[in-house]
Amino acid sequence: MAKNLVIVESPAKAKTIEGYLGKDFVVKSSYGHVRDLSKKGLSIELTNSYTPIYEVSADKKQLVSELKKLVKEVETVWLATDEDREGEAISWHLFETLDLSKKDTKRITFNEITKTAILKAIEKPRIINKELVDAQQARRVLDRIVGFELSPILWRKVRPSLSAGRVQSVAVRLIVAREREIEKFNTSGFFRVSGMFKSALGILKAELNAQLTSKEEVLDVLALCKDARFVVEDVQQKPATRYPAAPFTTSTLQQEASLKLGFSVTKTMSVAQRLYESGKITYMRTDSVNLSETAMSAAKTSIENFYGSSYAKPTKYATKSAGAQEAHEAIRPTDFNQQSITADRDEQRLYELIWKRAIASQMSPAQLERTTIKITGLSNQQHYFNAKGEVIQFDGFLKVYIETALEENDEQEEDGLLPKVEIGEVLTREKINGVERFTRPPARYVEASLVKKLEELGIGRPSTYAPTISTIQKRGYVEKNEREGEVRK
Repeated sequence: MAKNLVIVESPAKAKTIEGYLGKDFVVKSSYGHVRDLSKKGLSIELTNSYTPIYEVSADKKQLVSELKKLVKEVETVWLATDEDREGEAISWHLFETLDLSKKDTKRITFNEITKTAILKAIEKPRIINKELVDAQQARRVLDRIVGFELSPILWRKVRPSLSAGRVQSVAVRLIVAREREIEKFNTSGFFRVSGMFKSALGILKAELNAQLTSKEEVLDVLALCKDARFVVEDVQQKPATRYPAAPFTTSTLQQEASLKLGFSVTKTMSVAQRLYESGKITYMRTDSVNLSETAMSAAKTSIENFYGSSYAKPTKYATKSAGAQEAHEAIRPTDFNQQSITADRDEQRLYELIWKRAIASQMSPAQLERTTIKITGLSNQQHYFNAKGEVIQFDGFLKVYIETALEENDEQEEDGLLPKVEIGEVLTREKINGVERFTRPPARYVEASLVKKLEELGIGRPSTYAPTISTIQKRGYVEKNEREGEVRK
């Protein structure tokens, strides 16, 4: 019989880790929490320092019995649940439920499921961090108290069988507030005048320097354009630098996967969990943008091999949030040399997004040249046309993560390729159009923008966004759909 019992959270993780450890180790899964607040009443002693009353979950009683039997047969128990507050709490609950001895129990954590990381963790065990456990318990207790206080109000005012939560309530409030903004918004029209001008070396697309408010004003400007002689009055060229974004945190991964891959927040976390458990990426619940020195060194080597030394620029990122856990790393691949993986399509796409973002964060900034061309010729001296463009002098990180810079602004980037012109050069008018546009109300939240707003306000934690957004949809507090646009005359 093995001398060591390692307890992790998920069976997929257990299978991977068991392959790294020798025959002296047996790895079992707790399948998440083994106990929780009792379902009978509030289960919190309000007059006794808010002491929680726990019980083993009904579906975990057999598992707990099996684990207790294994504990008696081994010399050492290794609690290897995740390194966040929730993982620490799971280890503490296991310690209490299985009646473990401090002398024979060791707590280990690792940021990635690789053989090196597992063996390193075994060499440096620690004790359970009670402060992290208390932080998790405080949240759980607060959730139960808020839920018990708010839910009866929902039953009376809305309908029976509903429930409220600490983060859910704020998320729904944000959505309601946005809907009220949209309802109050009054749309107004304005006009843009744009033109295509031919120079000796190509075509320039330019816009009038002012937004016009009436059709009459537009017709007056267009009448002036008919007989105008357009000349390049000024050309300004300024160097600019575009820096790469920091590696992914949980919330930024959820936002990018939504925008670029069309993944829901829940799907992103599910796919990321599989990537983590198969040892492809580091732990995916983190609010830190920090990378370890080892990771930065590995990224630098890969960049030099793939793109050349001029593209490598190791960068240490600082997390802005005061509550971020800097002990964690940002989400990154465990092997920077592996640009893609053999897996199902969703895992491949998410892995490649993570790889690109992480590797780009350690690459050189892109060097640009921003050009502004002033085109005059109208008798109305207040009005002139502006052509703006951007030329990439050195692509830097854009070589890898170009979709971040270009995907959202395809039109501007395409329009921004300006031909070389000289001051005083006469341009030929190709066409000039006046188009009426309308102001738009604030956009309704999509999952990505709601996550961003919650994070900005410091509400919830990275691990809570997916279940929160899923729950408020399942309970019918909000609905996600597409609405057809209205025809405007």
